[in-house]
Amino acid sequence: MNLKRRTLISGASAAGLVGTLPSLSNAQSAPARANVLRCVMHADLASLDPIATTATITQIHGAMVYDTLFGHDEGGVARPQMVAENKVSPDGLSHEMTLRPGLEFHDGSKVTAKDCAASIKRWGARDGAGQHMFKQVADVSSKGDNVITIKLNKPYPAILDWLGKSSPSLCFMMREKDANSDPTRPITEAIGSGPYVFNRAETRTGSQYVYDRNQKYVARTEAASGFAGGKVARMQRIVLQNMPDEQTAISALLGGEVDFIERTSPDLRSQLVGKPRVRTEVLNKTGQIGWLRMNHLQAPFNNVKARQAMLHLIDQNAVMQATFGDSGNTRGCASLFGCGTSMENGANTGWFKTGQNIPRAAALFKESGYDGRPVVIMQQTTSPVLSNACLLLAQWLRQAGVNAQLVPLDWAGIVARRANKGAIAEGGWNMFLTWASGSAYNNPITLAGHAATGDKGWFGWPENARHEQLRDAWISAPNLEARRKVASDMQENAWNFVPHAYLGQWFDVAAFRSDIKGMIGLPDLVPFWNVSRG
Repeated sequence: MNLKRRTLISGASAAGLVGTLPSLSNAQSAPARANVLRCVMHADLASLDPIATTATITQIHGAMVYDTLFGHDEGGVARPQMVAENKVSPDGLSHEMTLRPGLEFHDGSKVTAKDCAASIKRWGARDGAGQHMFKQVADVSSKGDNVITIKLNKPYPAILDWLGKSSPSLCFMMREKDANSDPTRPITEAIGSGPYVFNRAETRTGSQYVYDRNQKYVARTEAASGFAGGKVARMQRIVLQNMPDEQTAISALLGGEVDFIERTSPDLRSQLVGKPRVRTEVLNKTGQIGWLRMNHLQAPFNNVKARQAMLHLIDQNAVMQATFGDSGNTRGCASLFGCGTSMENGANTGWFKTGQNIPRAAALFKESGYDGRPVVIMQQTTSPVLSNACLLLAQWLRQAGVNAQLVPLDWAGIVARRANKGAIAEGGWNMFLTWASGSAYNNPITLAGHAATGDKGWFGWPENARHEQLRDAWISAPNLEARRKVASDMQENAWNFVPHAYLGQWFDVAAFRSDIKGMIGLPDLVPFWNVSRG
């Protein structure tokens, strides 16, 4: 299929639309333009709760508003963030974490150990790594106002890594009353203790989300490094823009109306070449990997043969070509653990080496007992790469004899609908597409989609006891080589029961005004602390 790239990008006149951008100059007591960073992000902020959803845009929001007990530095080592000291008992069964002084929520209340204990529990009930950790957690409680106590059933070496991870969902510290809420029901307030305060008054839902410097935030004294160190809010205000038309965003960047575009497409990026006031950079050096999630609870993908069919159906190179053309920023990827990662391996990837085989996919669908029922693909209209991939998937499924039906939705619509475990007649679904950072796939515990815990797990709800045994073995492995062996065994098993499928790997290119300094490249997030102008 010769699919025109960026099929769903509007052809509206950018020149006319740029002038309609919300103007901060009209806001009362708005900071000077030089102190405002205006950023065009990859999606609208559909939820304010970074625990209830793994959506990357909500994690970016969360990283400004909330803080974490630990954070990974640029070398991947977990460093104290909100914690001043962590004492571990000789038997490894108890952690006592003392909060550093000066921590205060945006409503003026002091951050206490009770708030943090409740936050850890809420995160642990929802996040894949948290759920795995909590299998060994006997108790999380507070000792006075400043000491968090975590008692374990047996030593869990990765506890600080999980509390400080920057892949969704991060273990953000919330007020106790927010943290005590149902983690499956998004909270509607955004009051944390992080370096920026969510400005609801200036926010325009669907258009712009405004964050002001937290004047009372006490940053660590260490230099910023990855997600660790001093989170210094150098800009007075951060504005996250929702601008689905990329041509509008490019024109706004060239005209100085916005400062940063998180992701640019190859065909429009050419407009930035040779422009002295604009530069481009790949911030996430591990790239992104597109990800097809199938609903394991509903036919046809409750049958393993139908899931195996998808491995033979997908042509990753065609998916990448449809959006990125010959940009040189893409590649196919068959490893369960991502490509270019320490756990990458080639176990059980014969289907990938053989290439797309639609007759084989059709035969597997027939073996699954597929009866011609509609297979609903939630098509994300706000992402060219995922939207184009959905068009290709629908075409290939039809060629394999499957009644594929596309349901166009924006990301907010997909986030709302993907939680539905019911049948299609009840508003359910069969497939949706998303992506995660290449580095996220490397760890079978921290990536929510690597869990195979059934309806307790992430959307799609795969279940496989052998897979869960291997995840436990991976975290208990004594060294890197031992983990690699377990990873190979895990992949051998996974591509038999097929928890999900991949669409290819690409490397997003961000665009900036040339006077923007201090952007920190992280695999999973775009941190806006440490950023300045000049």
